[in-house]
Amino acid sequence: MSIIKLHDKYFKSYISEEQIQEAINSIVQQVYNDCKDETPIFLGILNGCFMFVADFVRQYNGDCEVSFVKLASYQGTNSTGKIKQLVGVNEDLEGRTVVILEDIIDTGNTLQEIYAIFKDKKLKQLKIATLFFKPDVFKKALHIDYIGISIPDKFIVGYGLDYDGIGRNFADIYQLTSKPTMTNIVLFGPPGAGKGTQATFLKEKYGLVHISTGDVFRDNIKNETELGILARTFMDGGDLVPDDVTIKMLKTEIEKNPDANGFIFDGFPRTESQAKALDQYLLEKGEAISGMVALEVAEDLLVQRILNRGKTSGRPDDQNEAKIRNRFNEYKTKTAVLKEYYQNQNKYFGVNGVGDINEITKRLSDVFDKI
Repeated sequence: MSIIKLHDKYFKSYISEEQIQEAINSIVQQVYNDCKDETPIFLGILNGCFMFVADFVRQYNGDCEVSFVKLASYQGTNSTGKIKQLVGVNEDLEGRTVVILEDIIDTGNTLQEIYAIFKDKKLKQLKIATLFFKPDVFKKALHIDYIGISIPDKFIVGYGLDYDGIGRNFADIYQLTSKPTMTNIVLFGPPGAGKGTQATFLKEKYGLVHISTGDVFRDNIKNETELGILARTFMDGGDLVPDDVTIKMLKTEIEKNPDANGFIFDGFPRTESQAKALDQYLLEKGEAISGMVALEVAEDLLVQRILNRGKTSGRPDDQNEAKIRNRFNEYKTKTAVLKEYYQNQNKYFGVNGVGDINEITKRLSDVFDKI
C-alpha cells in the first residue's frame, strides 16, 4: 500500500493487480458462456481500456475479433459531459455480436453515445462489459451486461486510467486522496555512509523526528519493555528479531510524537516486507513515505573509512576487513532491494555521499527541499 503523486494531486492504493485480474476473469467467463457458439467482436473504448482489452483477450478461450473506437469525455479529474467520436469502426458489423469493453462507466454519457453509434449497425446484439462501475453517479436508463468491480464516486488512476495524461502504466488502481501533511524520509545507505551524522543535521533543519532503529532496539532492551524483552529472547537464541516485533517498536516510537512534522527513518525499513508494512501503517494515518534519500559511496572507500573509524571507536567489527565486507554483502543482498521498491514508486533519490560533511548536507538538503 502506498501514496503516489501525479501532477498536483495525491492518490492512495485502492485496488490491487490481483483483484483486477480476478474481476477480469469473472467477466471473461460470463462473456464466454454467452458467446461461445459464435465469433464475437470485442470493441475497446480507447485510451483507458487498452490494458483491460489486452488482459481480457488473453484470457478468452473462444474465437473472437478485436477492434477499437476512441471517445473522449474527461478533462483533469472531471467528466466534461461532452462526447466526441475520434476514431470510428470500419469493420462490417451486420449480424455480429459486439461486446463493448469499457474501462469505467460512471455518468453513462459515454455509454449513451456508444448505443447511439451502434443503433443503425444492424447488429445481432450489443453487449456492454465494464471493468469498473460507479453506480452512485450513473444517470442513464441503459443496460450494462457485465460489471467487474463497483466503486464509489472517487477519481481513480492506474491500469490504463490517467490523470491528465499520466498514471496509466500502474498495475494497481489508485484513488484520489488528500495531500499527506508530514514529510517522512527513509535515510538510506551502506555501512559507514554517514547516515547518523547527516540525520542529526537534517532533523534540526527541517524540524523532523529522527528514529534510529538501532537506538530504538537498545532503549527497549535496556528499559526492559515488553517488546524489548521479547526481542531479547530472539537475539539470545541467535535468531533475527521478527518483522512484526520491530514494526511494533517503530509504531510505538511514532505514537510518542503525535505533533511531529514528519520523521527521518534511519535503519528501517531493511527489507521489502518491512517497507510494505511501513507504507500500510502510514496509509492508515493518511500519510506516506515522501522519499528514500540514499547516500551513495563506493564500497572500497567506505571499507577504508570504517577501518579508520575502528582505530578510535573500539568496536571490534570496525577493525576486521573481512567482517566489514560481510556487512556490505548483507547490505547488497538484502537491504539494497529497497532501492528498486522505492524507484517503482518514483520515490528514490540518490545523493553523492563523498566529500566534506557540510557539502553532503547541502546535497541532501537540496533533495529534501524538492520532496
